[in-house]
Amino acid sequence: MLKQFIPFTQVKQHPAIIVDSLYPKGLVLAHWRGAVNPAGTADDTSAGIVLNALEQQIPGLDVPYVSANHFDVDGFVGVWSVLNPELALQNKAVLQQMAIIGDFRELDLSLPAADQALKLVCWINTVEKENFYPPFGADDLEENEIKASVPKFEYFLAAFGEVLAHPEIFQKDWEIEYNQVLTDYQVIHGADTQITTFPEIGLVQIQTPQPVHYYALFSRTQGYDMVLSQYTQNRYELEYKYTTWVDISSRPTLPRLPLKPLAQVLQNLETTNRTWTAESVTDTGPILRLNESDLPKKQRYANPTERPIYSSNILPEELSAQVISYFQARYAGVLPKQHWTWPEIKAFK
Repeated sequence: MLKQFIPFTQVKQHPAIIVDSLYPKGLVLAHWRGAVNPAGTADDTSAGIVLNALEQQIPGLDVPYVSANHFDVDGFVGVWSVLNPELALQNKAVLQQMAIIGDFRELDLSLPAADQALKLVCWINTVEKENFYPPFGADDLEENEIKASVPKFEYFLAAFGEVLAHPEIFQKDWEIEYNQVLTDYQVIHGADTQITTFPEIGLVQIQTPQPVHYYALFSRTQGYDMVLSQYTQNRYELEYKYTTWVDISSRPTLPRLPLKPLAQVLQNLETTNRTWTAESVTDTGPILRLNESDLPKKQRYANPTERPIYSSNILPEELSAQVISYFQARYAGVLPKQHWTWPEIKAFK
C-alpha cells in the first residue's frame, strides 16, 4: 500500500503511523520517554525503531498515513523509511547512522556507513537553514513547529531519495559543514585533546583548545550522558546529552539532575560580571555555562563554534572538582536504569 505523509494536525481525522512523537492512538514508533513501542523494535533512535518494525513487518504498518510533530534528522529518516520501506531496508546502516549523528551527535568514522551518513546529515542541515529555518528557529516554537515543519517534510521527502543514491551530485550543499566536521574530528582525536571519563556519574570531560563542531566533540562521548567541555582561557560548558531526554534501549542511564544549584555554586566563586545559568531538566539539551544574557534555544542547539563562550576566573581544576563533587554526592545510591519517567526525574533536587 502506498502511504502518504500528513501534517500532525490531521492525525485525529486519519489513521496514521506516528514517528518520533507521542500520540494516544495508532502505531507509535518513537524513542520519546513514555512511548510504548511494539515488542522487538527497541532501538536508541526513532528511525531505528521504524527500521526494526519494517524489518519484522509488525502489525499496524498497513495504515495509509504517517506523521510527526516536528522536523529533525531522526524523525525525518523514520518518516521517509515508512514511505520507502524497501529502499530504507537496503540502506539501513546509513539511515541508522544518520539518526544517531542527527540526534545524539555521536559520529564514529570507524563505521563503514558513517561517512555517507555524515554527508547526508550535512546536506539536510545546510538546505534546512538556507531554505527554511534552523532547528528551534520557528517563531513561537511550541505553538508553530507542528505547522512550520510541514513544508520541510514535503521538500525533503521529495528530494532525499536522489541525494541518498547520488550524494556526490549535491556536494556543494554538504561539503562546507562536512569538511569542518572532519577537521574538528582530527582535533578531538589528536594530541591536543585530553579525555577524562567518570563512569560512576556518566560524565566525560573534554579538554581541547577551541570550540568545535558538535559531531566532532561528541564523537568521544559514546556511552556517556554528560559532557564537560573545557577550552583555553577558562571557557567551559557542561551539558546533558539528548540521550537522557529520550528512552535509549542500548544501556541504562542515570536520571538528569537539576543544574541550577550547581550554577549557584559556581556563581559564588565567580568574580567576573557574568552569570552562570542553566536550563531545566526537561529541556532537550540543558547547558550550564557563563552568560551575559540568556541564549535563545536555536543558539544553544547550534554548534559551540556558533555561540560566545566566555572566560571565567575559576581555574579548570577547581571547576572540574566542583562539577564532579556535585554529581558524585547527588548520584550516591542512585542506580542506572532504563525507562525513567519525568515525575521520577523531577523528584531529584
